[in-house]
Amino acid sequence: MLVKVVLIIDKRKEQSTKYKKILENADITVFLASDFAHALGVINSFEPDLILISDSLDIDVKKAIEQIRILTYNTRPAIVALSKSNHIQDKIDILDSGADDFLSEPINQEEFKARISAHLRRNLENCFSEKTMLFDSKVTYKMIKRNLNKNEEWAIMLIDIDNLEFYKELYGELAADKLLQTYSAIIKSSIETSDYLGQLTSENFVVITNSERAEKVANYLVYAFDTVVSKFYSQADAKRGFMFLHGDDSAEDKINLVSTSIGVISNKFKRYADIKQVINSLISTHKLAKYKTGSMYVVERPEIKAENAVERKEENNNILIMEPDEALSVLLEATARLQGYNVKIINEFEDIFYSLNDFSPAVIILDAGDSETLKGLDICRKLKFDTENLKSNIIFTTTVHDKEMVLNAGADLYLPKPYELSVMFGWIKKFRDNYNE
Repeated sequence: MLVKVVLIIDKRKEQSTKYKKILENADITVFLASDFAHALGVINSFEPDLILISDSLDIDVKKAIEQIRILTYNTRPAIVALSKSNHIQDKIDILDSGADDFLSEPINQEEFKARISAHLRRNLENCFSEKTMLFDSKVTYKMIKRNLNKNEEWAIMLIDIDNLEFYKELYGELAADKLLQTYSAIIKSSIETSDYLGQLTSENFVVITNSERAEKVANYLVYAFDTVVSKFYSQADAKRGFMFLHGDDSAEDKINLVSTSIGVISNKFKRYADIKQVINSLISTHKLAKYKTGSMYVVERPEIKAENAVERKEENNNILIMEPDEALSVLLEATARLQGYNVKIINEFEDIFYSLNDFSPAVIILDAGDSETLKGLDICRKLKFDTENLKSNIIFTTTVHDKEMVLNAGADLYLPKPYELSVMFGWIKKFRDNYNE
């Protein structure tokens, strides 16, 4: 739920209390400040949507409004001036200083409530995403900041769709927008009316809820997303389980179907000093969920620290090469060693299985073999589907240009021959880095 916040800056205790009661009856959260210094503290902590400022203050109201405008240029709250004056020039001066409205006192209670509601509505109408009709990043940052400054337990979820850019490239902008809108509706149906749902960018979502509900929602979203996602693909892509972007003459790794990744943080076990720390922690936790292929959520847990508790993992730079062309095999080996890789060359397909235990390659370069038998395809299938705990990435090279056949055999990359060495080693680096993550 989006909580509307109004700050009343008024030296008169009785009058400001009266305005506060009127607005609270309209489900608006109200803060009172009797001086300008106190008001600036509330503005910084809670970023109100609307500020009511009276000319009863010791400071000149026009200067006060000008300062508020400078300090709130990012969030731009509506500013309404209150005055007992009814002179036209006073109204013009106040409006010229940056106020959005001028109310002459005394004012009818119903008119007062209607005017404030209208300003709040207009202020929020400019903060919607056109694709999802959810609140944009300005409102989301504001809501995170408000929760940070309240002494209550909260949890924040960052949710997005992996591989959406590839889906958009293949199926188009309209299909990608429909996918976003559908997921938005699923998320909305899974949260309570007291929760907040908005966006940090045009293609991700933020939910603010409590820590007990957050993990249940994340678990449900992973299930619900994976249940409906196949409906957004052609039958061929859905059955195959991955997408093609290019033809058989282009190198291409498997582009997995879209999935969802969710990062969850809370203040249950950790205290946050400011909004930057909240956002950094949220993004870092969300990145952990993106490391694994497929839909996944990660919940930030309490840290346990001890001396010498971190075990450093050495990088795996091993490359296993099965290339029947002797000249190309020598060239691949020499280039790889120059780039700092550990290389093992094998001459028979079956030798790959004997080399897995003692060499543990991060990357396997596997040729298809003879164009009639394509023995490399059978080896690739056995490696990927029959070998337990295989983490190695397989680059499959072939003169037979049939991308679907190669990737269906389990290869991580289809690389048609002839290829450039720079292309080959660009992919080797990418897969080596992925393996070591």
